[in-house]
Amino acid sequence: MKIPLAWLQLKHEKIRFFVALSGIAFADLLMFIQLGFQDALFESNVKLHKSFDGDIFLVSPQSNASVTMKPFARRRIYQSLAIEGVQSATSVSLDFAIWKNPTNRRTRGLLVFGINPNQNPLNLPGLTQNIQLIKQKDVYLFDTLSREEFGKIPQLLQNQETVTTEMEERRVKIGGLFSLGASFAADGNLITSDINFHRLFPRRNPDLVDLGVIKLKQGVDLISAKKALRNILPQDVILFSQEEFIDFERRYWQTSTAIGFIFAMGTGIGFIVGILIVYQILYTDISEHLPEYATLKAIGYHNNYFIFVIFQEAMILAILGYIPGISITMLLYSLAANATNLPIMMTVNRASLVLILTISMCFVSGLIAMRRLNSADPADIF
Repeated sequence: MKIPLAWLQLKHEKIRFFVALSGIAFADLLMFIQLGFQDALFESNVKLHKSFDGDIFLVSPQSNASVTMKPFARRRIYQSLAIEGVQSATSVSLDFAIWKNPTNRRTRGLLVFGINPNQNPLNLPGLTQNIQLIKQKDVYLFDTLSREEFGKIPQLLQNQETVTTEMEERRVKIGGLFSLGASFAADGNLITSDINFHRLFPRRNPDLVDLGVIKLKQGVDLISAKKALRNILPQDVILFSQEEFIDFERRYWQTSTAIGFIFAMGTGIGFIVGILIVYQILYTDISEHLPEYATLKAIGYHNNYFIFVIFQEAMILAILGYIPGISITMLLYSLAANATNLPIMMTVNRASLVLILTISMCFVSGLIAMRRLNSADPADIF
């Protein structure tokens, strides 16, 4: 029966073993938090894009993301209807407005969508049931997943037929609800008709829109339809498939802002912290047991045996440190999701990625620590 040398050495110094596991759990926590918030950023900002019931999207070349849309001529929407295979084409307008909480009168910015209620381009819970309400003057639908700072609108609607407040110095009514969710760009959302939208933003030109949503007839080839549209539409619009539209948004947050870099750097810092902690533990363990290792060397054990023992220790530390790390992370994810209304949750891919990173950082630490053992000569030690 083989003696579990790696396990016996680790548990011999219980306090050091506990400190090592705590350090690895902390490093895992850092990586989980950074990756979790980064994925929540991307997912929250493309949730709208995934909700569109469309195949091709028209966007101004000057637009960078949904929060920085630049308008283009509405007639581009009408021109797209000339292509055979296009079932419908509609527009969407977006802008930020200052909302006044109907309870405490505090103000806060939220995102307003203006759509044609007769050609609803969005698949959102609650929208279909309430869309006829926005045909009324100054009536809006409120996102139930908006942050609480906007007021407890769903509860207020249960107690009265409508909720009245102010936006952009205009009196508006909340007639119903839908569900989309807050994002890093917008803490809350409203949907209204395109007519109400231009009442709220009278300085905006009604002949200009921010987004075109084109739905193709069943069986029509997407690539061929895009090519046909490109041939008739001027260069003042670019065409995206839905997947390309989602990538367009993700790319903005990942490369055009500092946020993607910050989260990536935070993950890297967590990885480096883990390497330093594990290295210190393994190096100390090797140094304290150097005479014993030298004895084993003197009686014929090769370096491959010691490499195996050190890697065993590294693997034990990685697995046992990962368990509390992911457990604490799941609790923090739940707290953060409830506090921010962002889609922060554990995924199999992220859990697997951090596990691989944890094992990698422990193995790298083991390789570095092995230099201390390889340089040890039994004759020098004795």
